Amino acid sequence: MKAIVFHKHGGPDVLTYQEVADPEPSDGQVVVRVMACAINHIDIFTRKGLERISVKLPHVLGADVSGIVVSVGRGVTNVKEGDEVILNPGISCGSCRNCLIGKENLCDSYDILGYRTYDGGYAELCKVPASNCLKKPASLNFVEAASLPLTMMTAWHMLVERAFIRPNDTVLIIAAGSGVGAAALQIAKLHGAFVIATASTDSKLQRAKELGADYLINYAEQDMVEAVKTVTDGRGVDIVVEHVGGKTFENSLKCLAKGGRLVTCGATAGHLTNIDLRHLFYKEQAYLGSFMGIRRDLVSVLEHARKGTIKPIVDSVYSLKDAPKAHMRIENREQFGKVVLVP
Repeated sequence: MKAIVFHKHGGPDVLTYQEVADPEPSDGQVVVRVMACAINHIDIFTRKGLERISVKLPHVLGADVSGIVVSVGRGVTNVKEGDEVILNPGISCGSCRNCLIGKENLCDSYDILGYRTYDGGYAELCKVPASNCLKKPASLNFVEAASLPLTMMTAWHMLVERAFIRPNDTVLIIAAGSGVGAAALQIAKLHGAFVIATASTDSKLQRAKELGADYLINYAEQDMVEAVKTVTDGRGVDIVVEHVGGKTFENSLKCLAKGGRLVTCGATAGHLTNIDLRHLFYKEQAYLGSFMGIRRDLVSVLEHARKGTIKPIVDSVYSLKDAPKAHMRIENREQFGKVVLVP
């Protein structure tokens, strides 16, 4: 089969389109013909060489996969050849304490498809545990389906499982043009929130408005903190959805109301920041970490996708061999929504 492989860490130029061996399913596994695979920031971090993370080389990236089951290993009963599926990108042991209590994202052996151990979906075929296969909603094509899993389950976990979003909450979405940002915007509106969306360009803000954002902030031209104070009459917001880090994180904290919750799933602009602990306890605020999501998050997302109450946001589609160009689009922050590869 053909795949995008990298043999060393580096820039987009290390991604090579080449022939590799077809995967064979072991017991409890399936092989899926990849029809589409969306790109995530984790792919770029892994390609560059994320610190403290050991990646087997050569390696195939790609966590967000939709496709068709082409072969199954012994003991597989939940799917069969010909089934159209979406893959849960989170891979866990299924037997440790956290897995047994439904917190599989905290599994000691947790991995992500295409991240460390498992080759991912930048290929014509992909091998995964059968338990990671979920039925693709018939209303979605393969490109749309691949745009859902990682960012949507992450955003759902952030807002529903961690920040406990409630109707009439005021929610600040940082970088609404990103995959997580666009997903969080839809989920916040689904739960009856007033949404403030930030982005670096007016064109991205227009897209956010089309998704239901109630107030828009161009952080390249406006002071985000002052704008939030203005629209909330000085109160601040109930929830901040963060995934940028660095200086942005510090400004996000300044936007938080008394009793507010900041939830973060990433640090694309830097993982070190300053926190004034006095605000944390004086204002009874909560700073929450959120990592990926759990199976019921993805199931909830797919149910809403079937009903049409959550929609995949596709920015652009590239052929598999053009993966380096697709990576550059994300690194240059040109996208709104998901960038997707197709064989």
